[in-house]
Amino acid sequence: MYGKSIRMERIVDRRTGNCVIVPMDHGVSIGPIEGLVDMKKTVDDVANGGATAVLMHKGLIRFSHRTSGRDIGLILHLSASTDLGVTSNCKTLVASVDESLKIGADAVSVHVNVGAESEAVMLSDLGMIAEDCADWGMPLIAMAYPRGPKIVDSYDPVAVAHAARVATELGADIVKCSYTGDVKTFEKVVDGALAPLVIAGGPKMKSDLDILNMVYDSLQAGGKGVSIGRNIFQHQDVEAMTRAISDIVLRGATVKEACQTLGCQ
Repeated sequence: MYGKSIRMERIVDRRTGNCVIVPMDHGVSIGPIEGLVDMKKTVDDVANGGATAVLMHKGLIRFSHRTSGRDIGLILHLSASTDLGVTSNCKTLVASVDESLKIGADAVSVHVNVGAESEAVMLSDLGMIAEDCADWGMPLIAMAYPRGPKIVDSYDPVAVAHAARVATELGADIVKCSYTGDVKTFEKVVDGALAPLVIAGGPKMKSDLDILNMVYDSLQAGGKGVSIGRNIFQHQDVEAMTRAISDIVLRGATVKEACQTLGCQ
């Protein structure tokens, strides 16, 4: 497991064990949205803002990763679907652990929608990737969300906790999940997941203060950081927003202190 431990330190802050991951895999799902066109600038901005890692699909790396900014960890996303398809909740594997090693990635990630019609396929894929990661010493992040025809509320704490626990039991080293809206309910998700949890950012939020409060509260509940995309890379000042979130997650800043850095709107 030495390889996994060494690689984990490239995506997680060694001192705190927390991480600030900025996912940039949205282009496959929803196209070339704002913030994901000039990729070199975006990656440089989040790196200079203190993010510990970026996450993207394999074809995007040559256009973006490790350019003129400071060094930053690389997570290769292995699964995909598009919103144009009729089965957008079905994530299919589009890369492998072997490929991630050739590329030089520091970790891999897999997306699973627990409750989707194709849940069985995604669970099988996650289990297979977890075995490969164990063989090769590659850290595995699982994005686990309750989504499907029987899911009434994808932020329901019981459903979120179930999805997170599935990811842990199938071998994830870090689990990305939705924040349930308050510290008390998210504490139960953290306790039940066992593996370290990072929260998703979700849709673009209305205010900077809302984002920073969510990040801070998730840490109070026992979370280990964030994996936030649009609320960082679509911000009017990407570097400053990354720094404000990094101050909270990695340096223990309060929301007020982070707001002073950012100039909250």
